[in-house]
Amino acid sequence: MTVPNDKPVHADMPRPNPAQPGVAAPPFAQKGLAQATPPRPAGQPAAAAPVQAVRPAGAQPVPGPGQARPAGGPGAQPARPVPGGPGRPVPPKPAALPPVKPTASLARLKRRHIGVAASFLLVVLLPLLVSAWYLYARAEDQYASYMGFTVRSESGPVSSELLGGLSSLVGTTSSTGSDTDILYKFIQSHDLVQRIDDKLDLRAIWSRPENDPIFAYTGNDSLEDLLGEWERKVRVYYDEGMIDLRVLAFDAQDAQKIAQAIYDESTVLVNDLNDIAREDALRYARHDLDEALERLRSARQAMTEFRNRHQLVDPTADVAGQVGVVSTLQAQLAEQLVALGLLQANAQENDPRIEQTQLRIDVIREQIASERQKFGSETATGEALSEVVGQFESLTVDRQFAEQTYVAAMAAYDVARAEAARQTRYLAAYVKPTLAQDSEFPKRMKLLPIMGGFLLLIWVVGVLTFYSLRDRR
Repeated sequence: MTVPNDKPVHADMPRPNPAQPGVAAPPFAQKGLAQATPPRPAGQPAAAAPVQAVRPAGAQPVPGPGQARPAGGPGAQPARPVPGGPGRPVPPKPAALPPVKPTASLARLKRRHIGVAASFLLVVLLPLLVSAWYLYARAEDQYASYMGFTVRSESGPVSSELLGGLSSLVGTTSSTGSDTDILYKFIQSHDLVQRIDDKLDLRAIWSRPENDPIFAYTGNDSLEDLLGEWERKVRVYYDEGMIDLRVLAFDAQDAQKIAQAIYDESTVLVNDLNDIAREDALRYARHDLDEALERLRSARQAMTEFRNRHQLVDPTADVAGQVGVVSTLQAQLAEQLVALGLLQANAQENDPRIEQTQLRIDVIREQIASERQKFGSETATGEALSEVVGQFESLTVDRQFAEQTYVAAMAAYDVARAEAARQTRYLAAYVKPTLAQDSEFPKRMKLLPIMGGFLLLIWVVGVLTFYSLRDRR
């Protein structure tokens, strides 16, 4: 390799030292590190500029592009390819970064901000302050009376269980679940509201505070308005056959009176239902008993007419007697046949005993045939005896069934009469109407947070809707 001045470079050749006087320094050393690269024509790739580093005195200079490193010597290293040298492609220039946008200016108060703050004041704060003022300054204290009751039924043994297992035929049942459901609906009905209003004058009780138009009754004289106020003041809770009540009034004694009136009217309703059930059971049992008795009379009358028509008290007994006669004759016939066989085996052929035995056998056979003919003979009415016996058996079955039906109907009637003589269902109060000592309603500390939450939710939805519509423009 040759240097630009076409002179060979040897490892032991002395290098010029720019620090020594009288020695000319190379051009790149005279210009220093701040030397700028000459401009290049457009479209020509830029060549890698030589990088010069400051080195201590006495250090060997780094050869430039196209120059060979001195071989040997202390600290000698192998030559490394220089970017942009002969045979090496020039690396691409890195892409330019996008320009940085200027920082946002400080937010300034605008008209929409004032509108949002004003809407918060009008929608949330102002209604909440008005509500708080009304609850603490105008709203009257309300007292609550609590009561709980259920419908009970006696489950002791009844007379139907003592009638020889006839309770399965009677079929009497008692259900308190349906009575409790009826009572739950009755407490919320127009009928109960009308009854208690006639006794206590609910309109006067609930409209007593004149400066409280929200919690006091402000309706007219119609029953529908009073029923709406009843649903506000009287709460009914029903759970597994137990009914709990909460009655509100502006006076503790009024609340207790209303609760007691509800309990009294519910007791009357349960008693009425009990009386109706007992009357229905007694009436149905009496009707069934009459029908069973009429059926039994008809069956016995048919049996009597049959006996009078055929002049037979019990055809089956007559047939049984004839069957016994035939059986006796067959036994005698068997004995005579055995005797005849013995005589024929031991006696002579002209023995008179053989003839007598044979004569008995013939007579017995004729008698058996005659008795058998009676089974198919006609009675006094011209009907066969077998048909008469069949009719008699059918009438006997009808009479026996009528007798059993009559016994079951009589047992049911006795059970219904025993049930009617005692109260099987009654109203049991496990919490009697209470008399309040302190007012619990309205719950001011609960109503204000709930109202504030709803107002805030409405305001947030409104503001979000406004900004959503504004951003769509």
